[in-house]
Amino acid sequence: MKDALSRLKASLANAPVIWKEGYPYFVHPITDGVPRMDPNVTEAIMELVSDLVDWNTVDLLLGIEAMGLPLTTPLSLQHGRPMVVARKRAYGMEGEVVIDQATGYSSGAMYLNDIQPGERLLIVDDVVSTGGTLEAVLDGVKRAGAQVVHVVTVVEKGDGLNRLRERHPNVMFSSLVTLRMDGERIVVE
Repeated sequence: MKDALSRLKASLANAPVIWKEGYPYFVHPITDGVPRMDPNVTEAIMELVSDLVDWNTVDLLLGIEAMGLPLTTPLSLQHGRPMVVARKRAYGMEGEVVIDQATGYSSGAMYLNDIQPGERLLIVDDVVSTGGTLEAVLDGVKRAGAQVVHVVTVVEKGDGLNRLRERHPNVMFSSLVTLRMDGERIVVE
């Protein structure tokens, strides 16, 4: 597990940094889909998440579009649990739950489908900054009659995860790494 964490940290520490609207922004395949993902890093993330989760308490995996897909798919296969995706497009299926989400950089509706009452969910997310998206998804899962038992995020950036922990004491929240920007330098803890 220590080797897996080292691989993930090294990939983040060496990620390109771009400037957007006067703000340094790290670009990583797990959070942005570019540049290309090293399968050894994906494997490291899967190992780290697998070790954190009590799989006996999980009925369903939930990934958030778009970067939740490469995170939840291998976990679904490895642990034999079905998965659903919080989508940015409506399908109008019976039981569809509409989520109004806002983050520090975007807002809009998302949609949950095929979450059954009583199911216990694991949410896997790429990065949490403000926590706005996750807050909305947690509310949507509750309205669907299901329960989020664990949220794992690869990168914790900002204080959003701490706010979520305070607001949802019955949900376990974990992050694999904490990241902050120091000018153009990426600091991974």
